[in-house]
Amino acid sequence: MATISAHVASACISVLFLAATLPAQTPPAQITDETAPPSGVSKVRIVRLSEVKGEVQVDRDTGRGFEPAMANLPIVEHSRLRTVMGIAEVEFEDNSTMRITPDSIVEFPQLERLQAGTTVSSVRVLKGMAYVSLVKTKGNEFNLLFGQQKLQLPPSSHVRLTVDGADAKLAVLDGTVPIDGPSGPADVPKKKTVTFHLQDQAQPTLGKDVAAEAYDSWDKNAAGYHAQSAAMGALSSSPYAYGVGDMNYYGSFQNVGGCGSMWRPYFASAAWDPYSNGAWAWYQGAGYSWVSPYPWGWTPYHFGSWSYCSGAGWGWQPGGSWNGLNNVIAVAPTGGPGQIPLRPRTPPRVGEPTLTAVNQKPLVHSGAASADSFVFRKDSAGLGIPRDTLGKLDHFSQHALKSGVTTTPIYMSAPPSSNARSAGGAITAGSIHRGTALTSGAEVSSRAGSVSNGGSSIGSGSVSSGSHPASAPSHH
Repeated sequence: MATISAHVASACISVLFLAATLPAQTPPAQITDETAPPSGVSKVRIVRLSEVKGEVQVDRDTGRGFEPAMANLPIVEHSRLRTVMGIAEVEFEDNSTMRITPDSIVEFPQLERLQAGTTVSSVRVLKGMAYVSLVKTKGNEFNLLFGQQKLQLPPSSHVRLTVDGADAKLAVLDGTVPIDGPSGPADVPKKKTVTFHLQDQAQPTLGKDVAAEAYDSWDKNAAGYHAQSAAMGALSSSPYAYGVGDMNYYGSFQNVGGCGSMWRPYFASAAWDPYSNGAWAWYQGAGYSWVSPYPWGWTPYHFGSWSYCSGAGWGWQPGGSWNGLNNVIAVAPTGGPGQIPLRPRTPPRVGEPTLTAVNQKPLVHSGAASADSFVFRKDSAGLGIPRDTLGKLDHFSQHALKSGVTTTPIYMSAPPSSNARSAGGAITAGSIHRGTALTSGAEVSSRAGSVSNGGSSIGSGSVSSGSHPASAPSHH
């Protein structure tokens, strides 16, 4: 099967994204006369929980309070996120992102879309630390709230906010952020920190520089990954094209005989099924939404369709309209083996969880087998593989599909903070590096480019860092 280049594939998806229209969405909450937004304002937003590591909880405004979170959960207005001993990332439609460190709470009091198609997002940091990285999107408004403060962040700004008791510190990592104080408005430039005194109206204090924090490298790596994704999404004027970067990294389009061009994830054999594992998530006013655990599992479950091609397996093809919370239409793959996971028929009763796990087959993970070895497993479909950190995945995939597993040497490091570990001791924001750890400033070992597979090796990818995402919830 021939593989289409990433740039061509991205262009194909982007062109077809132009067919995605707002009427295809389902609003996140039941709108009544009392709660109806102003004329021309819509509550239809497609914001997702794009990464979850360690213990993270979410309150999706269902009346059940905080529940366990998983990647690819849609975030709706009035949702709240709590990172207990874990970290989380939220991705907005234009590839802007927010990253939240352990022991933090944030809420989303306003997620709106204006008649012109631009968005208004307001996020309140109640405690802890959050990074916000905005892309250069004209017309979108992003408000960062904390205490009695409301900062409207300009496009292309990148900040780190720490709310700790009576004070809040805003470090401007990129761009210039306007603030208001008792003495009037002022601009905080790049590489400066301003301290707000939340319990009085004292003038904010401007610092000379930005102090380093343990999670800065995690934020920097993630922001770089999304910057690449934003460049790919720029091929389309659709507000829903984000997620294409994940697909380009974790899979590729292939010309499958008799079935045409189909996107397939790496590390997926003909026996892999895109709907064997995941969860049904209940949203008030919208019903159940299908949530996939895979790191690329956003776009292919809200747009286009899955089909089974004999001898090759399941593949995804773009087309049709975008499906937001009500993505049930996407859960109808045609042909092939396996059963479509049954959607719950009734809303969850009082005391029942609003996430219903689906595990029709054992969930396969790739991951670090030890401190110096990473194992890629067949039918993991990318689950457990850090995004954009282990180089190109196609060669690893080819070897794993032939022999079941493929390994590569790695070394790991963690931020200098005890909060970098989850309750189970796993590194939540550490780094996985290909190759052998540096010992005296020397170059990374030549082992960095090898793929171990029965004594053979091939070079692929570059040395970088990252960590693995969480899996789907299990049955209880």
